[in-house]
Amino acid sequence: MKSIDNYLCVGISTDEFNNKKGKTCTIPFEHRMDIVGSLKYVDYVFPEISWEQKVEDIDKYKIDIFAMGDDWKGKFDFLSSKCKILYLPRTLDISSSSIKSNIKKYI
Repeated sequence: MKSIDNYLCVGISTDEFNNKKGKTCTIPFEHRMDIVGSLKYVDYVFPEISWEQKVEDIDKYKIDIFAMGDDWKGKFDFLSSKCKILYLPRTLDISSSSIKSNIKKYI
């Protein structure tokens, strides 16, 4: 993504927001923020607390390109009047569900 633009902002869903989506995280929100924030190409990380926040974030952070995994393809097309929408392909054979499943084997 960084090769496409000059400044990369990443929204990380809070644990509470993930709970509302019916998801549970193995890694706590604060740790996920630290992990993503430490990546070489990430300039800024912010908490995502609701679906509606995306519209505000685009304006607040002056987002030109909104990127999501292609498993969300079409779900955020309504944002196309504000910025370019890019659905990125997921990495084959890697999923958080399989990682969680493998972790549970060792607990």
